[in-house]
Amino acid sequence: MDITDKPLPEIRTTCAIAVMGKAPRSGSAKTRLAPIIGADAAAALSAAFLRDTTANVILAGQSAPIRSVVAYAPCGLESLLQPLLAAGTSMLLADGQAIERPGVEGFGRCLLQTVEALFDAGYGSVCVLNSDGPTLPTAYLVAAARLLGAPGDRAVLGPTEDGGYYLLGLKRPHAALFRNISWSTSVVAAETRARAAEIGLEIAALPKWFDIDDGPALEQLVISLETAGHDGFPAPATRAALRALGLLTPVACEG
Repeated sequence: MDITDKPLPEIRTTCAIAVMGKAPRSGSAKTRLAPIIGADAAAALSAAFLRDTTANVILAGQSAPIRSVVAYAPCGLESLLQPLLAAGTSMLLADGQAIERPGVEGFGRCLLQTVEALFDAGYGSVCVLNSDGPTLPTAYLVAAARLLGAPGDRAVLGPTEDGGYYLLGLKRPHAALFRNISWSTSVVAAETRARAAEIGLEIAALPKWFDIDDGPALEQLVISLETAGHDGFPAPATRAALRALGLLTPVACEG
C-alpha cells in the first residue's frame, strides 16, 4: 500500500504514525535479548512486536485520523516484513542513507528520513514510534494524533522508563530534534527536550511506558500480561510468541 494513496485533502488532516521496523532476522534482531533467550527466539519476539505495534496503530485509526506506516531497513527485505504487518499498513524505506545533516547521525538519520518523507507526502503531522512496546495503550497513540491536530506548532514526546522515548510527534520536520543525540542511551529524551528548547518548540508529554530490550524488561512484559486488569494493548501476537517460548502461562494470560 502506497503512503500517498489517499486524496491530498485527507492526507493533510491525517497523522502518519511510522513504526520504526527492523527486519526480524536471527542474529540481528533484539540482540540484547538474544543472549538470554537465544537468537531465534529474539527474532520471533521482534516479529511479534512488529505485528502487534502495527495492529495497535490501525486500531488507533478508528478513533483519530491516523495512517499506519512501517519505516523499515534494510532495503531488499520487503518480502520478509510485509507478511508481519497488520493489514492496512504502508511501507517506507528509512535506512538513513538519504540523510546528510550536520550533527544528525546513526539512528537519527533513519528517524529524520522517515519524518521528512511523510511530510513531503503531504501528511499534516508525523509520529515516529518504536516497535519495542507491544502493550502500549492505544489511547496514547490517539492522544498524540489529537495533540498534533490542535492549532499551533508543537512536538509530542512519549518517554520510556529507561530515559528514551517510544514516540516523537511533529507538525513540522524539525531536524534540530535529531541533532547531537546520544542514541541508545538513558539521555535520549532529555537531549531531545533540550534541542526543542533551543528552537523554542513546545513539547506536550504523553505518559511514560516501557519498551522491551533486555531481560528485566522482558520479565516486566510477562508479569504485565499475566496480571488481571492489564490496561495496555492486548498484544495477541506477543502473547502467542511468549507462550510458544514457554515464557507465558497459557491459561492465566487470557484472564
